[in-house]
Amino acid sequence: MTETPEPSLVPELLVADLDQSIEFWCNLCGFDVAYSRPEERFAYITLGSAHLMLEQAGVGRNWITGPLERPLGRGVNLQITVPDSEALAQVLGRGGVELFMQPETKWYGVGEEEAGVHQFLVQDPDGYLARFQSSLGRRATAR
Repeated sequence: MTETPEPSLVPELLVADLDQSIEFWCNLCGFDVAYSRPEERFAYITLGSAHLMLEQAGVGRNWITGPLERPLGRGVNLQITVPDSEALAQVLGRGGVELFMQPETKWYGVGEEEAGVHQFLVQDPDGYLARFQSSLGRRATAR
């Protein structure tokens, strides 16, 4: 039996309301709480090999390098691979969540091939941008 290694990079998102963030990330997007520290308003969440830490601002140790202004995480989008991004987009829509970018199919150059994805973007309650994508496989680059 091979154990999945811990990820080498786990983003920690500073959030305004941990409960609201867990509602979005877990109840809508399918993450699970691996563990939490309620007294610190902290949760470690996972979806397959995607891992995130959520920490409520103003509780525990927060590393804040400048003013926190919404939307948080400007300039960063978190790519998260899921089995069926189209189904997830529908779940979010039924939950009343507005998508930042509607679902699309896109082929990206990767060396001598193209990698296909079905993807969409959504902002979490604090404005962090998540790009959920499902692989369509690879194909030879069109020439």
